[in-house]
Amino acid sequence: MAALDLQEQEQVESLKGWWKDNGKRVLIALLLASLGFAAIKGWNVYQAGQTAEASKLYGELVKQLSTGDAKRVNDAADAVAQKFGSTPFASRAQLLAAQINLVDAHDTARAKVQLQWVVEHAKEEGLQNVARLKLGAALLDEKKYDEALKLAEAKHGESFDGLYADLKGDILNAQGKTAEAKVAYKVAFDKTDAKSMYRNLIQMKLDALGGA
Repeated sequence: MAALDLQEQEQVESLKGWWKDNGKRVLIALLLASLGFAAIKGWNVYQAGQTAEASKLYGELVKQLSTGDAKRVNDAADAVAQKFGSTPFASRAQLLAAQINLVDAHDTARAKVQLQWVVEHAKEEGLQNVARLKLGAALLDEKKYDEALKLAEAKHGESFDGLYADLKGDILNAQGKTAEAKVAYKVAFDKTDAKSMYRNLIQMKLDALGGA
């Protein structure tokens, strides 16, 4: 495809800006929905008393998300991790707190610690995959390209292929490695559901680099 003209490039940057400002908030809602059922299943795995208490603390954290009060969210997440680190609620709490720190509190340092905690302690591969993606994106923002690329190339579930390839493309593009970035974006495009709006964003990234 031909390179984008000035107006189209502005549209690409506008879409990227919208996703940067709002995408993480959208992911919070999706994360809460997708993790809720799996968390409930924890009742069948851990002792009822311990899980009930962890669930209560986790519930408090969820309530605080809408307030945007990073301190309360972090306090609740830390409490779950410290007291009930072996329960399925702990990793979810750390992941959600990291989201607040990245989006509202702009505390990337703390968010990275929380995301790394999930990578190292989560017993569910899906949570680890999400944490690596978010951690990789944070490192990309800090221009720590080698560290970010290592995460983008980490082993992950097949359902995450598109997201990991897209992150890899972003990293390579930021490094000025246009040809390699295009290859990564093409993989991301092919691995992303055709009905997903996110696929359109990947296509626009490809177009901005001159197409496949």
